[in-house]
Amino acid sequence: MKRQLLTSAIAGCFLAASGAASAGGAVEALTGTDINGTKITKDLGIDVGGWVSAGFSWNTGDPADNSNGPVTFANRDLEFQMNQLNLFISEEATAGDNYDLGFRADVMFGTDPQQGAQAPGLDTKLFDTLSSRYDIAIPQLYAELYAPIGNGVTIKAGHFYTIIGNEVVTSPDNFFYTHAYTMQYGEPFTHTGFLAETALTDSINFRAGAVNGWDNFNSVDDDAWSYIGGADWTSADGATSLTVAAVVGDVDGTADSAERWVYSVVGTHDFSDSLHLLIQHDQGEETNTAGVVTNNWYGINSYITYDVSDTLGVAVRGEWFQDGGRITAGNQGDYYGITGGVNYHVNNWLKVRPEVRYDWSSNDGFDAGTKDDQLLVSIDTVITF
Repeated sequence: MKRQLLTSAIAGCFLAASGAASAGGAVEALTGTDINGTKITKDLGIDVGGWVSAGFSWNTGDPADNSNGPVTFANRDLEFQMNQLNLFISEEATAGDNYDLGFRADVMFGTDPQQGAQAPGLDTKLFDTLSSRYDIAIPQLYAELYAPIGNGVTIKAGHFYTIIGNEVVTSPDNFFYTHAYTMQYGEPFTHTGFLAETALTDSINFRAGAVNGWDNFNSVDDDAWSYIGGADWTSADGATSLTVAAVVGDVDGTADSAERWVYSVVGTHDFSDSLHLLIQHDQGEETNTAGVVTNNWYGINSYITYDVSDTLGVAVRGEWFQDGGRITAGNQGDYYGITGGVNYHVNNWLKVRPEVRYDWSSNDGFDAGTKDDQLLVSIDTVITF
């Protein structure tokens, strides 16, 4: 029965893809209109768009509660999940000889808001919880200023996604449907504050700012300021890059607040036009109000990606995460995972992502603490518009 469900889900994804491939474009196919080609969007200089991503997972361990935990986002066994329906409106601050203003606002509906896209104090005040699975979030709401100072400075102020790590919340920007443990448990998703960026040279960019902690919009934590910053370097031929980012500061706004820091190092190298390597290392620490370390986590991820053609890519991700008790409080352990996946671009707005993921841990970290490993077979589709 489970194999039939999985086969039906995979067939459904590919049938939908095949049918959509004959259409001209996601929105244009339905309306015949390019929203960003209309007079009003051109006159205002804004872009309107979004995406929808939805998927299905089969957990071969048959968990009693249908949970794929500690895997989040694609966290339900044999349940269709509309992970993200994301709409955005934006105007980019254009670099040049003059000052320029821009902005961006995103609204997300689906199962992913409860997995990390929501910020207490913003989404939880604006929206009631819709269900035990689906919710709404505003993961980004910021203004942007470009200043023609030096090589040019762009300042972002408001609520925005983190610069820590490699994988991101936004579904179209990841190769895999599921996420690495470092992203799920060791990094922030969003920040509230400001972030400035400038190019120091043709190959080095620098970022620095102040934010109100992790995934937070609460006024009670207004004094929980953290430093956020980093830099990236790209080789002259564009084949190699290195990005370093960190955030450090108070956990909340109380006078005797605990403190937390995390850094991430991401290196990439293109061996050829088709073969790519990415290696990531994260480490973080949290102390209590007495200065005693309560959590110390670290991990290494590696990705090898091969572009078979312009429309087909394959990749393998290997990971090790020492959770420091962040996955299961008081029961820290080592979590390992290896994921193999395919990206098939049906056209420039439709992508299908099947994958197989095997995880194991030094403790019984799966199926409600009863097993030490887990195998997931998953597939999702991403439609951008």
